[in-house]
Amino acid sequence: MPALSPPLPAPLEAAARAFDSAQARGDRAELERLMAENFMLVNGGGRAETRAQYIADLSDPDVRENPLEVSQPVRTVWADGAVLGGLALLSGTDHGVRFSARIRFANVWALREGRWQVVYSHTIRAGE
Repeated sequence: MPALSPPLPAPLEAAARAFDSAQARGDRAELERLMAENFMLVNGGGRAETRAQYIADLSDPDVRENPLEVSQPVRTVWADGAVLGGLALLSGTDHGVRFSARIRFANVWALREGRWQVVYSHTIRAGE
């Protein structure tokens, strides 16, 4: 039986939920609040994206992601940082075209000036 994930500090849990929701809604203001200025994404295609590029992609009105349903969660937390991730189905529409991919992802969080921000994300396609 897999070990249970440790509980997250409440402010980190709230930030992580807000980030997931903001990605699905394409909420530019919320994404800007939750993502560090030096944020970097390595996407499933192996390409690096900056904060500005990722926010532009997510806030495009013709791109919509469904909320992630995460299984096999990964949670490693220390005093001023954390890695949160897992296995998920990434799905939605991109300019009218449906997409769906099983991914394994990790978001690296940092506690900066009293608030949690995601500083790095990495996704890879996972086997079916």
